[in-house]
Amino acid sequence: MGMDLTVFMVDRGRLGPVPVESRIGRLEDLAWPGEFGDVYDGGPERSHGWLWPPGEAPAWCAMYSFLSTTGAHMPHVRAGAAWADMRPLVGPSVREVMDSFLGGLIWNADQVGAPAVAGAGVFPPAADLWHPNVLLVCLPEVVAGKARAWERVEPCLEGLSGPFAAECEGWAGRPDTFEGFVALLREWGAVVTEAARRGWGVVVLP
Repeated sequence: MGMDLTVFMVDRGRLGPVPVESRIGRLEDLAWPGEFGDVYDGGPERSHGWLWPPGEAPAWCAMYSFLSTTGAHMPHVRAGAAWADMRPLVGPSVREVMDSFLGGLIWNADQVGAPAVAGAGVFPPAADLWHPNVLLVCLPEVVAGKARAWERVEPCLEGLSGPFAAECEGWAGRPDTFEGFVALLREWGAVVTEAARRGWGVVVLP
C-alpha cells in the first residue's frame, strides 16, 4: 500500500483565522468523513472533479478527485520522474514553462525524492521530512504563476510524445502511456486554473 494524495484549493483568507495547529485537522475533517458534496464539474455521476462541502454557506475550500489515480500518490511521482527524464530532449522555451508549471507540484529540480517543502507558517512544520503532515502548499500568488505557465504549456503537450517515447515508454516507475501522462498534467492544469481564478491557494495532504 502506497501513500495517498489529497488535493485541496483553499481560500487563505478564510483559513487564516483557524489556528495554525488546527488547520490540517480542519481540512481532514472535511475530507475523510465524506463531507464533500456533488462534483463541481458535471454532477455526482462524474468520477473526478471538484467536490464541495454541502450547505448554503459560501465554501472556503474544495477537494479535487483525480480521474485515473484513485487517490494514489505514486502516479504523480511517476509523472514527475518522466518529466525529469524528458527534459534534456525538450527545447529550452518549452522546458522553461514546463519547469515553472510542474516545479513543486509533481517534480522537484533537485530530484532528491524528498517531499516538497510546505509554505512557511501556513501549517505546522513536519517533525519528519519523510512522513510530512503536508506534501505541498502553493500560496495564491504561486498558483497564479502556475496557471499562467499552464496556458503556455497546454499547446505544447503533444510535442512531448517523442521525448516520452524515447526516455519513458516501457520503463518501470514511469507512466504506462503518454496519454496517461498528458491526462494527469491536464488535471493539474485544471486544478491551478480554477484555484487561480478564485485567488485561492492549493494544499496537498498525504
